[in-house]
Amino acid sequence: MSLWNHARAGIAYLLLFLNTLVLVIPLYALTLLKILIPWQPVQVRLARMLVWIAELWCSINNGIIALISRPRWHLEIDAELRRDRWYLVTANHQSWADILILQRFCNRRIPLLKFFLKQELIRVPLLGQAWWALDFPFMKRYSKAELERNPELRGKDVETTRKACEKFAYFPTSVMNFFEGTRLTRAKQQSQQSPFRHLLRPRAGGTAFTLNAMGGTLKRLLDVTIIYPPGTPRTLSAFLGGAVRDIRVIIRERTIPEWTWQGDYENDPDFRARMQEWINGIWEEKDTLIEARLRASASTADAGQGPA
Repeated sequence: MSLWNHARAGIAYLLLFLNTLVLVIPLYALTLLKILIPWQPVQVRLARMLVWIAELWCSINNGIIALISRPRWHLEIDAELRRDRWYLVTANHQSWADILILQRFCNRRIPLLKFFLKQELIRVPLLGQAWWALDFPFMKRYSKAELERNPELRGKDVETTRKACEKFAYFPTSVMNFFEGTRLTRAKQQSQQSPFRHLLRPRAGGTAFTLNAMGGTLKRLLDVTIIYPPGTPRTLSAFLGGAVRDIRVIIRERTIPEWTWQGDYENDPDFRARMQEWINGIWEEKDTLIEARLRASASTADAGQGPA
């Protein structure tokens, strides 16, 4: 990154922080009312107002990125995006910038994206409390060793998450779940011995957990593919600083099979194999799609250069 890119990234970070600092004030005030008034109709109304603030926050962030970072977007949408539907949303995960990109194309087109978060993230300054106020599900997963020491903890994670997801029934929600579970790096690809050229192995267990916890509410999957230009840095700072210019975003809608939320992933090997096969099929298509788009971009670039 050049010095100019670093400067632009610094300005973008400052403006994003100020946007957060200003909007958490009304968000915290409404959250206090939500705590003090436990009457369900008021709770639902306040929850909708909190979502409106979050969507405003995303819109301002989008404006900051358009003004400072100025990426060139290449968008393909094969989906009917509506705000009155429940969605499960996934994407290939390469950078923290992915979240800002998802907000750029999902905000106010579908219900607010809500992520399943690790319990520890509630301690993140400003945002942790905001996520809690917006009813983001905080998950505490237990290791095998912890379950062996305390068998009574078995099933607690599913129970806690299902209880959190009950709030999603009051109005449409988009549940975001990165199938890969972590950001792509070459080292992780090699460690996993991933069969994909551009992706990590997807983790079917997290998806099964999410669909089961939602109890059949999620019937549509928005499959998002994010393609960064080859050879460019994929850090958040590079994105905000304008060092990553041409970004392709492909959104496809899929129907979630009914059987996906009716099985027991942990204890039923047949269901587990079927879930893994379904998700691996989606990932195989995504990997082929990324390869095709990269080859097409390379061919266009070569044609544009012409003979030496």
